[in-house]
Amino acid sequence: MFTGIVQAIGKVREPEKLGDGVRLTIHAPALDLSDVAVGDSIAVNGACMTVIAVEGDDFKVDVSAESLSKTTGLDTFGEVNLEKAMRLSDRVGGHLVSGHVDGVGLVESMTPAAESWKLVVRAPRKLSPYLAYKGSITVNGVSLTVNEVEDTALDTLVSINLIPHTVEATTLKHLKAQSEVNLEVDMIARYVERMMSLKDEDELF
Repeated sequence: MFTGIVQAIGKVREPEKLGDGVRLTIHAPALDLSDVAVGDSIAVNGACMTVIAVEGDDFKVDVSAESLSKTTGLDTFGEVNLEKAMRLSDRVGGHLVSGHVDGVGLVESMTPAAESWKLVVRAPRKLSPYLAYKGSITVNGVSLTVNEVEDTALDTLVSINLIPHTVEATTLKHLKAQSEVNLEVDMIARYVERMMSLKDEDELF
């Protein structure tokens, strides 16, 4: 489990082919790896990955073909948002995040808005039931608040306000129109939608 509060920005060093997947070496000098062991979980751009090796300021993860097919940006060089798995005693500064990407979104625009930035993302239509005004969404591992929602025939436009700190402390600063992003919807919204879809089945309630 994670909170969507990015702890550091890392850089993918060497994507290595590993069957149908890849092995990533991530250079993360700003992330405290002193308490990270093989088998621990780290969210990489919002996708929960298992650490298979720790070497100084670097750690390695294997990304399966399944994970590659459900995410974006995990098989190329570049900067990535990093968050270690939360402890039960940690503050939840963002919201409860599983690290299981629900879909890949497409940035419609990233534009200045006074001292902040306005990010508009096209989310897959299947995620529409879980997106709500003032609800939570995770974009590339960053917990964010939805400011506007507009459903279309093919997808859902989600507008988000990014404060300067969020832009500076994450890789969201690199986003532009047509950038792909990993999306995870709010966990509570997912359960509510499931319960409501079954509310007429007496045997369950």
